[in-house]
Amino acid sequence: MDVMPQQDPESRRPPEPSPQDPHDPYVMPAEGATAVPPPPPTLRTTLRRAAFGALAAGVLLAGAVVAVPDGKDDRAKEPGPVERAEAAATAGSPASLSDLTALIGDRQKWVEAHPEDAPSWATLGSAYVEWGRRSADAAYFGRAEEALKRSLAAEPGERGNGEAWVGMAALANARHDFLAAKRWGETVRKQEPKTWRVYPVLIDAYTGLGDVKAATEATEKFGELRKGVPALARTADLYRGQGWREDALATAREAADRAVTPAEKAEALHRLGELAWERGEAEEAVAQFDAALRTDAGHHASLAGKARALVALDRTDEAVAAYQSAVAKLPRPAYVLELGELYASLELDGDAKSQYEELAELLERAKAAGVDESVIQARYESDHGDPAVAVELLRGQWRKQHRNAAVADALGWALHRSGRSEEGLTYARQAVETGVRNASYAYHLGVIERELAQYGPARRHLQEALRTNPAFSPLDAPKAREALETLGEPPPGGPGDMQPPPPAPEPRREAEPEPKPEPKKEPKRESPKPEAPAPAPSQSAPAPSKAAPSSPAAVEADAAKSP
Repeated sequence: MDVMPQQDPESRRPPEPSPQDPHDPYVMPAEGATAVPPPPPTLRTTLRRAAFGALAAGVLLAGAVVAVPDGKDDRAKEPGPVERAEAAATAGSPASLSDLTALIGDRQKWVEAHPEDAPSWATLGSAYVEWGRRSADAAYFGRAEEALKRSLAAEPGERGNGEAWVGMAALANARHDFLAAKRWGETVRKQEPKTWRVYPVLIDAYTGLGDVKAATEATEKFGELRKGVPALARTADLYRGQGWREDALATAREAADRAVTPAEKAEALHRLGELAWERGEAEEAVAQFDAALRTDAGHHASLAGKARALVALDRTDEAVAAYQSAVAKLPRPAYVLELGELYASLELDGDAKSQYEELAELLERAKAAGVDESVIQARYESDHGDPAVAVELLRGQWRKQHRNAAVADALGWALHRSGRSEEGLTYARQAVETGVRNASYAYHLGVIERELAQYGPARRHLQEALRTNPAFSPLDAPKAREALETLGEPPPGGPGDMQPPPPAPEPRREAEPEPKPEPKKEPKRESPKPEAPAPAPSQSAPAPSKAAPSSPAAVEADAAKSP
């Protein structure tokens, strides 16, 4: 906001002198006064004038020097790509890929001349991790590990090189080794509990391990130490993972509104696109992904997100083109699998097979670089390969304590596909009970329940899947509708009353006639004296309770009174 007082433009001119003021230096002398010669100046006056003239000349000369253009701009220097990347890292925000490239080149040259500079090695290693993650080039993870080890060799983490430890945690997360990332991160937090840089890697590690409580606590601590867009983004992701859709949307919108740099803004818009997609709002998702791409053309993940939403809108030609472009620029295995399944849904079996072959190559390269892509491989094996292989892969994930919702869902589905639906039901339920609004999780659970003849829950979860996102998968969404039609509608009237009916009131008994005495029967058990039958009830006295037997003395007394 402009805090300067608002003035008329005329008021900013120098004031005009008043001719009525004789003492004003701007007033011209009276006519004829110049004809009178001034008195000769004294020596003191002459010296003072000379000094004043020299001073004025110096001021004018300095002004002239300043006024002469030298080809340089005196305005504040705009930060270069390296400075922008460093500023983004300092703020905890993403840098653009071009700025990240410049930072890597700058640090490479520096450490060649200064091989013992531990902080520069740590910065270079962390930049390699970020580049490998955002470009889907796992080869950079090996370079990152080498740079981070050089940093720790120059200055161990125990001596204050926590930055390299944080880099090692980020590298472990990128390789999907969440247990190792947790150990690195918790080591830094124990040594430097108020260092905000460690909390993002801890959040990722806890989320990968399925430890919701620890992830929540780390997110809250990060928000305390580092407020602003990074904290809002992490909070929105936390809400999204717990199924708090409205809170996630509100927080993500605030992050997008407050984002400043193009890379930060694009990331925030991409998050809004993902949330719209999960709600089944495909048009809104396309709009958000397009906005992210206009903000940062290098945000290739938004290109894949747009392709996914275009499929839901039946704009398959555009979707195929967007997927092809995304896979070429960002060859993540998940995108390759999605494109293969899109081809399969269009009955382009040859193209689908080519994509699955490319997926196998990517998985091999990832494995060679130390990246664990077991979940993606298991998803492929469950639906297009050998479900038993998928079960073995996911069992390994579970043993490594990777017990998040994605692993639980994939394991439950793999067990079902391998003919072990009863066992898979437990894991599929666990995935849905995390609260995350994922239509695929609800679909898998519904199919498993239908297989086990649990038709009521199956119908409910299949409806939930299609209600959450009617076009969640080009292959599975039609199958969900077909399964729901097979189940049909529930019986009319809803479930019956599960409580037992109240007991009917006993009818009023009238007086019964006195029964005739029956002949005595030989008792089945041996007894020294058989018991006499009880007397018949009278008209006036109530019958004795059958639940309370008479004592032996009472039986004998009644027998004596009877005729």
